[in-house]
Amino acid sequence: MRLTRAIGVIGVSCVLGFGCAASGNYGPEKYVVQPRDTLYSIAWRYDLDYRDLARWNNIGPDYRIAVGQVLLLKPVGPKLAAHAPPHSVSPPSSVSPPHDVPRVSAPVPLGNAPPAAAAASASTAAPASTGAPKSTGLSGASMHCVWPTERSSAPRPVPGGGILLLGQLGQAVRAACIGRVVYTGSGLRGYGNLIIIKHGDNLLSAYAHNRELLVREGQNVSSGQAIARMGLGPHQIAALYFEIRLNGKPVDPVPYISDEK
Repeated sequence: MRLTRAIGVIGVSCVLGFGCAASGNYGPEKYVVQPRDTLYSIAWRYDLDYRDLARWNNIGPDYRIAVGQVLLLKPVGPKLAAHAPPHSVSPPSSVSPPHDVPRVSAPVPLGNAPPAAAAASASTAAPASTGAPKSTGLSGASMHCVWPTERSSAPRPVPGGGILLLGQLGQAVRAACIGRVVYTGSGLRGYGNLIIIKHGDNLLSAYAHNRELLVREGQNVSSGQAIARMGLGPHQIAALYFEIRLNGKPVDPVPYISDEK
């Protein structure tokens, strides 16, 4: 009973992770970019599609953002909202090559931006972006998703989120599908050391509570490739929290896994 209760708390913590991180928050409709943020991690935190976030803020196809930049978290006026492209709602059978990796560049001049944003910019700094990455060479590759780690029990669904996979401390965590790493770090509260991988334009996967990260942002990964070592989640239980988001929204990850046991 105690273990079951602890596991439930872990799952709830994971789901609430992106909504609990208040650092860099500038009101309910804006966000001030912090060091190590990427467009993907910000979109993940606020349950948004990264493409919408880029469009609302006139961010180019390289998805470059800067420390201190104030981002809108919702469209302003009907004109911007009307240009939102329709999103698919069914699991894709293949993916196009992930071709962009957003990086936080040096602080930008804020001009007439609110004092809170200026303070965030003055107190932080981040390495300059290297610009748009080269092509991954993954065009036309078929998506083949596998279990992201060996599991000692059946996956435990987390309401409103992904699944929890119990295992052993230090065991391999694998990329579920072919893609590109678009975030590594611990900036999203409740997720611990987190990896986010992009698969095509509308599908992202996340791997939380890692003890050790084996990949870097911008790196291409193959299906089943080791990307991390399992760590301890809340309450010191070895577990991986795995989540898939389609068009910015969590979906049941099991239908995407072709070798379900």
